[in-house]
Amino acid sequence: MVSTLGVAVVGFGWMGRVHTQAYVRLPHHFPQLPLRPELVAVADEVPGRAGEAAARYGFATAARDWQEVAADPRVQAVSIAAPNFLHREIGVAMARAGKHIWIEKPVGLTADDARAVAGAVAEAGVQGAVGFNYRNAPAVQTARAMIADGGIGTVTHARVRLFSDYAAHPEGALTWRYERARGGSGVLGDLASHGVDLARFLLGEIDALTADTAVFVPERARPTGATAGHTRATGGELGPVENEDYVSCLLRFASGARGVLEACRVSVGEQNTYGFEIHGTKGAVFWDFRRMGELGVSRGTAYQDQPVSTVYVGPGHGEYAAFQPGSANGMGYDDLKVIEGYHFLRSIAEGTAHGATLDDAVQSATVLDAMTRSADLGTWVRTGRANRRTPG
Repeated sequence: MVSTLGVAVVGFGWMGRVHTQAYVRLPHHFPQLPLRPELVAVADEVPGRAGEAAARYGFATAARDWQEVAADPRVQAVSIAAPNFLHREIGVAMARAGKHIWIEKPVGLTADDARAVAGAVAEAGVQGAVGFNYRNAPAVQTARAMIADGGIGTVTHARVRLFSDYAAHPEGALTWRYERARGGSGVLGDLASHGVDLARFLLGEIDALTADTAVFVPERARPTGATAGHTRATGGELGPVENEDYVSCLLRFASGARGVLEACRVSVGEQNTYGFEIHGTKGAVFWDFRRMGELGVSRGTAYQDQPVSTVYVGPGHGEYAAFQPGSANGMGYDDLKVIEGYHFLRSIAEGTAHGATLDDAVQSATVLDAMTRSADLGTWVRTGRANRRTPG
């Protein structure tokens, strides 16, 4: 028997649309779900944006104030896609109102913000999902199983990269993303948070790190109106970019493996160059988001000159079969959010967490905070243990 679940979306920029489209698509890709999402309410403070969303997607109610959503008894689950500085306030309020939450990373400005939301979710007994979508790629799921099964031996070292050019243009508008008070960190929260989640998902916990950050575009023009996504602004008053464009980080995992994480939002010539290379004592595995359905794999007993083959994921790998009937048919970014939504609704239906949780958000944010401390101190730090040096 299928029950209706009243859902709402708070914040209707690009990510709010992605969440909404995922809700609409869920019954088509996952008909076995016992819950059917119903678009009850949408809220956005930008005049006219919520009404436009309601007209386009069929939300029953549009509002400018997210607190109307919190007070709406028809709403049982909420997607929170508002700017980072609002994550804590909205997330805590929605959980206390008894609503399940699907919240975008990095869940606030600091690890304390993520802990506050996680605590409210646990206290209220509701489910909480977090937007770490790259772990949902069937190839990434396959790589994780391969590593866990010892398919490449004991992992020795890895590299996780997240390069993009979305902020490379000097006319990119000085939106909330570039301000400490509203965006918190820069590329740390935007891209490196995904990198930390991938690293943890594939290789386990990170014990210690040393990081370096930089700002390469120090000033941008303030926008004159509402913005969504990564817009440009010309002729406006120039203001300072307050958070980092770039981060590089050396990692030490609890397993003893070593890692490198590098992320940049101003990499000219790089468009969504996200991926990883993981090496073990008997092989290696490679993944590039731009070729999402492919996995480079080296396994065998040759060690030296051991070849690398391309594995095309298909039915039987992750949730691939919900989208395509045969191997090597392409999937896209939005499909990963549909999978994320599936895990969210399945968690609600079963009362057991599936997919990325608020605990994953806390762990990621703790590592990001450690990166900030390390860059400030110029030294190794242990994750979650401020100002403590790591033995050599």
